[in-house]
Amino acid sequence: MDKKILTWIIGIVVIVGIGVGVYFWVQQQNAPGKYDAFAKCIASKGVTFYGAFWCPHCQDQKAMFGSSAKYLPYVECSTPDSNGQTPVCQQASIQGYPTWQFADKTRQEGEMSLQDLAKKTGCALPQ
Repeated sequence: MDKKILTWIIGIVVIVGIGVGVYFWVQQQNAPGKYDAFAKCIASKGVTFYGAFWCPHCQDQKAMFGSSAKYLPYVECSTPDSNGQTPVCQQASIQGYPTWQFADKTRQEGEMSLQDLAKKTGCALPQ
């Protein structure tokens, strides 16, 4: 077989393989998450989740929600250079991350379990 034809065949196989991988990745990202309704309910209750992109506890908190984290009422408090705090978080007097502020104006600093968030918000935690 001609090397040029073989190169084309290999190229096509690689492109198709990448395309299939991207397709399945997009499907997984768009699939409903286990906690979608729970996260949406939390957001509907007037809750705010303040955090910083560099905060490991904030990342762990988001990880508890898996792909449903995109529905959380998250507010980024860090400036892009990690050296400051955004004005919205300064005005809210956010001192630590994560901070959960509830509709009744109470706050909880630190990671919260899903069970505690369910109790505090009245949102149903999926089984």
